[in-house]
Amino acid sequence: MSPIPTVDCPTCGAPVEWSPESTFRPFCSDRCKLIDLGAWASEEHKIPVSPDAEDDLFSEDFEPRH
Repeated sequence: MSPIPTVDCPTCGAPVEWSPESTFRPFCSDRCKLIDLGAWASEEHKIPVSPDAEDDLFSEDFEPRH
């Protein structure tokens, strides 16, 4: 049997076993999971995109702008 891999908690850096028993993986706890969720909700974390990316994604869904 291979050893259970571990990852670092994205919030606090604590080691977390990557197994079904690790309920909050990749986070070490519910607290760290909620801290990360709060960071996304307050837009501290965001996925970078170009300013016109949304226009490119949906350009065929709507009538052209005039």
